[in-house]
Amino acid sequence: MVTDAPVPADIAVISDALDRFNIEHTGIADRRPLAVLVRDPETRQVIGGLTGRTSLGLFFLDLFYLPLRLRGSGLGTEILQQAENEAHARGCRTAVLYTITFQAPGFYQKQGWKRLGEVPCDPPGTSRVFMTKELTAPTVQSR
Repeated sequence: MVTDAPVPADIAVISDALDRFNIEHTGIADRRPLAVLVRDPETRQVIGGLTGRTSLGLFFLDLFYLPLRLRGSGLGTEILQQAENEAHARGCRTAVLYTITFQAPGFYQKQGWKRLGEVPCDPPGTSRVFMTKELTAPTVQSR
């Protein structure tokens, strides 16, 4: 059955089964979500942040968004460093992500990420940019 609306329980079946398979083959049970959330100071509602996961020595950065009014303030760098530091503390040696050419590859490069490659996507002239970074001891960012 093909669907564009899978329910969370169905996704969990697949995710949990793959996790069990990985544990059986590696003996390592370390998959954990990782998020750095930005909340509106008045409403306390999440308005941006970063989500990902750590597993088998890798930090997968899945989503990263900040409202336009918060960009350029250093907050993005701080959020990314918090996530990288936490991933390193969990034993991750490497991080991976993909972004799109019109999103933030330049931001990630400034933070020490390196391009692995690109895959063309739509609209024409656009690519998904796959990036990686070796994680080192936690760093402290002053703002």
